[in-house]
Amino acid sequence: MPRISSKNQVTIPVAALDEARLHAGDQVVVEALEEGELRIRRGALTFESAFGALTGTYASGYLDTLDEEDERR
Repeated sequence: MPRISSKNQVTIPVAALDEARLHAGDQVVVEALEEGELRIRRGALTFESAFGALTGTYASGYLDTLDEEDERR
C-alpha cells in the first residue's frame, strides 16, 4: 500500500494508472472530496492552458517576417 512521503508525494500503482489510461507526463487535477478521499483525473487541455506553450520557439519578429512574405505573394 503506497504511503505519503515527507514531500507529500504518492506513488500510484501501475495497474491503477493503466486502468485509468493515465501515463507519465499526463497533467492531472487532484480534488479533495470527503475527509480522507481524493480524486485524481486527467486535466483538460484548454486553449488557455496551451497558450504560450511555444513561447521562445521562434525568434523575435518571425511572425512579422511571415506576414510580410504573405503580403508579397
